[in-house]
Amino acid sequence: MAAVTVKRLWKEYGPQVVLENLNLEIAHGEFVTIVGASGCGKTTFLRLLLGVEKPTRGELLLDGKPVPAEPGPERGIVFQRYSLFPHLTVTENLLLGLEFAGSRFLGRLFGARRRVATEKANQLLDSIGLYAARDKYPSQLSGGMQQRLSIAQSVICEPRILLLDEPFGALDPGITADMHEIILRLWALNRMTIFMITHDLKESFQLGTRLLVFDKRRHDPQAPEAYGATVTYDLPLKGRDILPVGQASA
Repeated sequence: MAAVTVKRLWKEYGPQVVLENLNLEIAHGEFVTIVGASGCGKTTFLRLLLGVEKPTRGELLLDGKPVPAEPGPERGIVFQRYSLFPHLTVTENLLLGLEFAGSRFLGRLFGARRRVATEKANQLLDSIGLYAARDKYPSQLSGGMQQRLSIAQSVICEPRILLLDEPFGALDPGITADMHEIILRLWALNRMTIFMITHDLKESFQLGTRLLVFDKRRHDPQAPEAYGATVTYDLPLKGRDILPVGQASA
């Protein structure tokens, strides 16, 4: 069974058609990169996967079932702008997700459960080079460090699907190269299915196992909102294979 199945999906906002007639099957563990012109529905597609938007028509299935109507721990998301809590330390930002997952009503863990969660957070921080900054606040971190923490925040609960909306677009090239290594390491370790929007075609080929190009097939100058974007190219990428669960890439 595919991780994500899209059948004849349309998304409209009143008279504006954003996405039209999308049909896809995404296997478990794929790293899907998404490119296309601004405004062609890429972020809308991620919002549909996250569950904060609903299709106007058609089906969007996760593991054969309709996408839940709200975000859940099985889906993590990272935006270009950092989604961190400024009043919490680095460790506390990570612990928050584990606390809500482990104690939905109190939102807090205590005793042995908190020690286990803290150890898990520290191990993740160590793997991305942030352990030394564990007691700092987001405002005390560089942009690259904040984005590393945002990614860690999204994977700490081990989501099955990770959604990345231009996560490296605001970073310097040298920092971006480091972020590529980190996201590939986490992908290989956790065997997530990843969808990543990027404007950098080179980046899409470097990271992905599959490339989707979003664009409009039909245009009407008299009615520019009458037609939406769809997947115009769906390309397997040879440079990187989908790995069996638990197997890290070289």
